[in-house]
Amino acid sequence: MTTHADRYDPIAVERHWQDVWTHTGIYRTDLANAARPFFNLMMFPYPSAEGLHVGNMYAFTGADIYGRFTAMRGQHVFEPMGFDAFGIHSENFAIKRGIHPRLLTAENVERFRETQLKRSGCRFDWSHEVNTTDPRFYRWTQWIFLQLFEAGLAVRRKAPVNWCPRDQTVLADEQVINGRCERCDTLVVQRDLEQWFLRITAYAERLLANLDHLDWSESVKAAQRAWIGRSTGLEFSMPVDGHANTSIDVFTTRPDTVFGVTYVVLAPEHPLVEQLTTPQQSSKVEAYRAQTRTRSELERQQGAREKTGVFTGAYAVNPANAERIPIWIADYVLASYGTGAIMAVPAQDARDWEFANAFGLPIRQVIVPPDSEPHGAFVGEGMLVDSGPCSGLSSPIAAERISQWFDDRQIGRPTIQYRLRDWLVSRQRYWGPPIPIIYCERCGVVPVPEDQLPVLLPDVADWMPRGTGSSPLAEVASFVETRCPTCGGPARRETDVSDNFLDSAWYFLLYPSSSFDDRPFDPELTAKWLPVDMYIGGAEHSVLHLLYSRFITMALHDLGHLPFEEPFSRFRAHGLLTKHGGKMSKSRGNVVNPDAYFDRLGADTLRMYLVFLGPYDRGGEFSDTGIGGVRRFLGRVWDLVLRHADRLVDGPPPLDAQRTLHRTIQAVTQDLEELRYNTAVAALMTYLNTLQERDSVHGEEVAGLLLLLAPFAPHLAEELWARLGKPYSIHQQQFPVASVAVLEVETLPVAVQVDGRTRGLVQLAPQASEAEALEAARHIDTARTALEQASVTRVIYVPRRIINLVSKK
Repeated sequence: MTTHADRYDPIAVERHWQDVWTHTGIYRTDLANAARPFFNLMMFPYPSAEGLHVGNMYAFTGADIYGRFTAMRGQHVFEPMGFDAFGIHSENFAIKRGIHPRLLTAENVERFRETQLKRSGCRFDWSHEVNTTDPRFYRWTQWIFLQLFEAGLAVRRKAPVNWCPRDQTVLADEQVINGRCERCDTLVVQRDLEQWFLRITAYAERLLANLDHLDWSESVKAAQRAWIGRSTGLEFSMPVDGHANTSIDVFTTRPDTVFGVTYVVLAPEHPLVEQLTTPQQSSKVEAYRAQTRTRSELERQQGAREKTGVFTGAYAVNPANAERIPIWIADYVLASYGTGAIMAVPAQDARDWEFANAFGLPIRQVIVPPDSEPHGAFVGEGMLVDSGPCSGLSSPIAAERISQWFDDRQIGRPTIQYRLRDWLVSRQRYWGPPIPIIYCERCGVVPVPEDQLPVLLPDVADWMPRGTGSSPLAEVASFVETRCPTCGGPARRETDVSDNFLDSAWYFLLYPSSSFDDRPFDPELTAKWLPVDMYIGGAEHSVLHLLYSRFITMALHDLGHLPFEEPFSRFRAHGLLTKHGGKMSKSRGNVVNPDAYFDRLGADTLRMYLVFLGPYDRGGEFSDTGIGGVRRFLGRVWDLVLRHADRLVDGPPPLDAQRTLHRTIQAVTQDLEELRYNTAVAALMTYLNTLQERDSVHGEEVAGLLLLLAPFAPHLAEELWARLGKPYSIHQQQFPVASVAVLEVETLPVAVQVDGRTRGLVQLAPQASEAEALEAARHIDTARTALEQASVTRVIYVPRRIINLVSKK
């Protein structure tokens, strides 16, 4: 314990116990011999700023509270920490500071770990720290890429991609928010580049189906379902008039609308556009295609935009009614989604309605609502009209018959499509793991042999992004020029690096096996500690990190490397901590550094205040106007314990006091189980008020208070536990369990009935026997009167509720 006799000095207390915890290794988990393993994971941070902010601490504190609570319930908790140190975030910070990312990242990691995370009061096991920039880590990132490549899940192809002009690199679809770079908010444009993709679409159905069985926050599961975007419908071909053996494949979720098609729209990038465009329309079409290339796909999908497009001069034939319909191109149709073409039914689709009105195209109503006249596009189901043999049918019946008609003639088939697209994983930047591929004129695309991993990122002076579509590594001859591992001839290395989301898609798998150099996943430790038992993190990662992690885990499972296919048994999303109404970020100027609070009030005060702000799953507005109240609460706990430490009453407290204690234990336990930290803290404050009102308190009450407080304020609880002469450490003690017997009330009102009619109430103990209940019932005057000149032939006793005396005259 500290040497201060009576004054609560949080800085001294916390420094002392952090040193003790480090020297005793209390949070180092014996991974091989743990009897009840529990993997408690939190999202490792980007070391890409001056330091962590209180929003980060909010996330870590909530996860750590749960880990401490679980450990005190007898589980062997493994709570590692590491650093997501590669990628655009860290490189952009290095550009801003004018310092090489290798130097600045190492400096930041040191600062984050030593001056912030180790002061936070979290029970991190630093013996298994991972850093994605460590060659011992990214060796296995490259190994995973090779496994995917060999399985046909990593492919290189030319495609329209999202390009951030400021970050000068491509972005995955998930990294573009409302047409802008999620990192720097720059408007994203389209470029056609050769890129590496991971085929996450091959797992779309499993990723979707498994969500039904995952114990995850519903908001995250809903976001993933929407992003995967499963659609069922009909895919069929529309012949192009005047072009033999040429047809356009379209997909619709509404086969009941095919008689209402009045035009077809191709994506400007569709491969048939050049072939179909007439000479008269050629210049207009080409100008429009050039204009489209300046817009990102997500910008093109914004519903509020004015509709634009150009007629190709060609016509298609609708197989349903043999009508010739014009073929247009428009940027609201995407080549990367579905077939890259749509059948337009303006009377039944809002976007098609807007487009048809903008260009004077026909609108034919083929579905009408049952009870009203449509105004604008009617998108619901109804009765078919002007639909040939299907007129008069309801939408569901017509859709089935039309689909069968196409299928029978082998010109269409029922199809499932997904909104999800393949994961673009290559980046034209310096700061990342080199993609382990070699290009040979004789052998083609060749994977780097596993025994040559890692492909080290060269330490170069000129590392700034070029904006040319190539990585700075492309200009490093000593890196690029190599020998083909297959034929031995001259070859060149891939110069793109992989997206840092590939690092974070598997980092948690390495934690238990981080001490091994010859394997990424030790079979015994992996089977024992994974999948992760509890993962707590931000919902903003729903369709990035969390979806990618599921995909990588599934793929590694299918390839025989993992015995499970889902990475996280339980995931809970915490809320967002805001400042001045917005998410904390340096660009908004609203970042709050925790260091000043550590220095002035201590980590325990900040921890409790952060989780007391509001429901943990909702977050809240950070304002330190109330933090003084939490500091005073901890000071009052200190004063109470020291005031009574030498005169605690032995033995069990009076029954009323026991009930108050055990009600508090029950409330805090239930709140901790459901991450309702703010109400748990409120219960502790109420209990402290109760104890302060007394002249004397029992040792059982003070011990109970400290044990309940330990997950929230670990330093203070440890210090006061030691001052009471209790064994080290409080964090290795059993968390209090509410006694059912103590919580039982002394008596309950039980209805007394005679032949089913209530005659009165008696007060009985919850555990009262039938004989005791009968004896009490006989003393009820109204029951006794009802039984005059009658005998009791049967007793029906429902403990805690009724006793019914069945009589016979």
